[in-house]
Amino acid sequence: MTLWPYQARYLSLGVLLLLAACSSDTPQAADEATAAPTAEAVTTEGIADSTASSGSDGLVVLPVREGPRSQTTGSVPHIQTDAVPVPDVDAELRRSVFSIPGIDEGESSLSLPGARSLLLSDDLELARPEVLPGGREFGHFHPDGSLHLWLPVDRALEVNETQWGELHPLVERDNFWDGVVMIYVPETFAEADVALQLVIDAYNYIVGVELDPVSLD
Repeated sequence: MTLWPYQARYLSLGVLLLLAACSSDTPQAADEATAAPTAEAVTTEGIADSTASSGSDGLVVLPVREGPRSQTTGSVPHIQTDAVPVPDVDAELRRSVFSIPGIDEGESSLSLPGARSLLLSDDLELARPEVLPGGREFGHFHPDGSLHLWLPVDRALEVNETQWGELHPLVERDNFWDGVVMIYVPETFAEADVALQLVIDAYNYIVGVELDPVSLD
């Protein structure tokens, strides 16, 4: 089986997690009419150390993102105002996301022009269709590389608390899912790995599966 670059990173991450577990006695514990950390602020080693345990819902615990929280409009349209896209990182994350079986790319019907939707294929049976605002779009890339995702509510709160992103300003409004978050623009491949994991978390929750990044062909 040929490993994509992000799969190789996850395999390395798995080895680090196993070593950490063996050597430690203490577990680490409808959208818009829609200064970042230094280049290596978050490392793969740091992610491995911080995600050695899982929460009660079985999801990998997110490390705290280093550096200041990214700046956004905080209103609709909800966009990041201090984005520093890195073309190679952005391209790899998009390639990884749209290589996941069952995720199609299209023009977003929920965001500003230029946003690309994450669409669940028509042949997928959805376990939680009520999460979606209509149609099969469960997220989208903004032109700068930030994302909006429809996550489990507890996971969205964790994203907000660990500063990988922030809750959409319309959460808690009627008919708007409370788990919608913006994921800040990833600036390193390690940050892109976290964003990819969150895409998979959203996919698994809505479809009702347990897709493992390492198992992807």
